[in-house]
Amino acid sequence: MTTPNSSSSANPPTEFVAPRAHGSLSSWDDYPVHQVAETIRHSATSDRNFYDRYYFNCHSNDGKAFLIFGLGQYPNLGVQDSFAVVVTGTEHRVVRASRELGDRMENKVGPLRVEVIRPLEELRIICEPNEFDVSFDLTWVGAMPAYEEPRQFVRKHGRVVFDTSRLAQTGRWSGTITSGEHTFEVTPDSWWGTRDRSWGVRPVGEEEPAGIRTEGPMEGFWNYVPMQFDDHSILYMVNEHADGTRVLEEATRIWADPDRSPEHLGRPEHAAVLIPGTRHIGSSTLSFPHAPGGHFQIEVAPLLDCWVMLGTGYGLEADWRHGMYQGKLVVEGQQVDYERDPERLFGLVDQIGRFEQVGGVATGAVGYGLHEFFFIGDFPKYDLTEWDPAP
Repeated sequence: MTTPNSSSSANPPTEFVAPRAHGSLSSWDDYPVHQVAETIRHSATSDRNFYDRYYFNCHSNDGKAFLIFGLGQYPNLGVQDSFAVVVTGTEHRVVRASRELGDRMENKVGPLRVEVIRPLEELRIICEPNEFDVSFDLTWVGAMPAYEEPRQFVRKHGRVVFDTSRLAQTGRWSGTITSGEHTFEVTPDSWWGTRDRSWGVRPVGEEEPAGIRTEGPMEGFWNYVPMQFDDHSILYMVNEHADGTRVLEEATRIWADPDRSPEHLGRPEHAAVLIPGTRHIGSSTLSFPHAPGGHFQIEVAPLLDCWVMLGTGYGLEADWRHGMYQGKLVVEGQQVDYERDPERLFGLVDQIGRFEQVGGVATGAVGYGLHEFFFIGDFPKYDLTEWDPAP
C-alpha cells in the first residue's frame, strides 16, 4: 500500500483504524467540532435523508479521459458508500462500494478512500487495484480558495426536500489512473478538475412512497459550470423552472490570488444548443450582462461526456442508490459502452468543457472544467414540451 504523495510530516496514516469506544462515541468526539448536544455519529436532524459527501472530477484538458469520484456518509441510514467512474472514448467503467457506517473519520469503503492532507488545500483519492480494472492514486491541490456556495432549500407539500450547504473549488491533479487497457500519467499542467463538499438533506437511499409528492424533488433545467482559467475561476449555477423562475443561481469570479475578493457577476443567462431530437447540449453560451467591467460571455464547447447516473448510485438503478443499505461490505463494478448501449444514456450529464471568454476584463481567456446539465420535465425555452426518456 502506498503512502501519501506529499512531503508533509503531518499527513494522516495511509489507512485510518478506528479506536475502540463505548456507545456512539467515535474519533471525532475528541475534537471541538460539536454543533449540538449529540455525539458526532448523530446528526442534528433525524431526517433519514441527511447526508455528508465528497465529489471530485479529474479530466485531461484534451478530452481523452474523465474520472468522477464520490464518497458519502448517511448517518441516519447507517451507510457509507463510494463510487468511481472513468470514461475513455465511449467506454464507461464503474467501481462502487457500500458498507455499514462506523467511525465517521474513516473515509474508506472497500478499495475507495479519501485522505485530507491539508484541509481546503490538498486531498488525495485512491482506488486500490481490483477485479473491475479501475484503479488510481491522485493528489488534488486547490487552484483557488474554497468557496461557500449559496444554500439550497426546497420545501414541497410541507416537507423539506433539499436543505444543503456546499463548498466548491477548482484545482489540479497529479498521480496515475488505470482503466482497462489505458494508463494515464496525471500531471497538473494538463489535468484539471473540480471538487465539492456538500452536506444536509436531499433524497437518498431506497425510494419512498411518493404520496402527494408525485412530481419528484426537482424540475426544469439544472446547469452547473465551475470553470478554471490561468489566474481565476468562475462558478456558474442555475436551477430554472419551466416558467423561468429560479430556485437557485450563482455567478462568481474567484481569483487564484487569495488576497483578491470574489466578484459577483450578477444574474447569469444561458443559451444552449441542443442536439436535435434529444435533451443533450451540443454547445452553449453563458452570458453575464451585469458583470463588473462590462458584459461578457463564455462559449462552451463540450469535449467528452460522462453519463454520471450510470452505475454510480445517483438514482437510475433501483438496487443501488446513494445511502441504500447493501450489507456489511459490498464491492461491485459495471462496464457500459455508449455506442452499444444507447438506450441506457439518460439523466444527468457531466461533460469536460472548454471555455472561451468573449468580452470583459479577460476576453480571449481559455479555460477548462465541468459542464453539467439535466432537463427534468417540460422546458419550453428549448422546445422540450414532453417528458420522455430521450437522451
